[in-house]
Amino acid sequence: MILVILGTQDKQFTRILNVIDNEIKLGNIKDEIIVQAGQTKYSSNNMKIFDFLSAPEFNDLIDRADLIITHGGVGSILTAIKKGKKIIAVARLAKYKEHHNDHQKQIIDEFKKQGYILEYTENDNLSDLINKAKKFKQKKFVSNTDNMIKLLENYIDDSDNTSWFHKYKEVILYLFFGGCTTLVNIVSFAFLRYLCFSLLISNIFAWIISVLFAYFTNKIFVFESNNKSLKKSIKECLNFFECRILSLLFDIGFIYLLVDILSCNEIISKVISNVFVIVINYFFSKLFIFKK
Repeated sequence: MILVILGTQDKQFTRILNVIDNEIKLGNIKDEIIVQAGQTKYSSNNMKIFDFLSAPEFNDLIDRADLIITHGGVGSILTAIKKGKKIIAVARLAKYKEHHNDHQKQIIDEFKKQGYILEYTENDNLSDLINKAKKFKQKKFVSNTDNMIKLLENYIDDSDNTSWFHKYKEVILYLFFGGCTTLVNIVSFAFLRYLCFSLLISNIFAWIISVLFAYFTNKIFVFESNNKSLKKSIKECLNFFECRILSLLFDIGFIYLLVDILSCNEIISKVISNVFVIVINYFFSKLFIFKK
């Protein structure tokens, strides 16, 4: 049995599953394939795919596996090494949006240099590498490996000057494009008023233009939605507008409560309301509209 471990990252990693699936269809892989896919969504009749496994289930599968094919996560690799398993590691790559950076490549290179694993790259033939793994003489695990991994992780953390940005990338981009959306709304409103449209019409169309801007920037840059179906994209866009209408109604109702009922300052009330609206819109987008 071959166990495929993709980790728990929120990025998709279908590339290696496509390769495995194709090799099975060609008859080059005849072993049972079990996949711990995490948040990677993939459907195949040739593999048993699980999103997440309990620790006992995961350890049992590693014990039963004849070969481990894993992403370049330190924990996954080290767990398999300690159990003396033959390992083929595949790095998640930033160019395919499988990770924020290529630090998994660095991790795999270090393990490979130490003689613990084999590496699969885009230039390799997976079935040939699997056959090679059967004859591969893995270096015996020694406790010093833990120290090596800590040093490696520290090196990666120190050398990756943009790690803080990637950690908070989604929120940072959401706030940035939120500010741009406000600017688009103001500019659109001013331009429409300049063209002599009424106050109401200018306000409505400026809102529509700004929400469209927010939808496309959120879809492409913030939540990186890979939905390419026209029908689903239209539905996604409509859901986005519906959620923005709900947050707009909340804004109107909340300001009415603070100003007309509780007699609070208008500006302060608007600021407080906008904070809630920003948070509401973020979670609507993340959990419902662009859900991965």
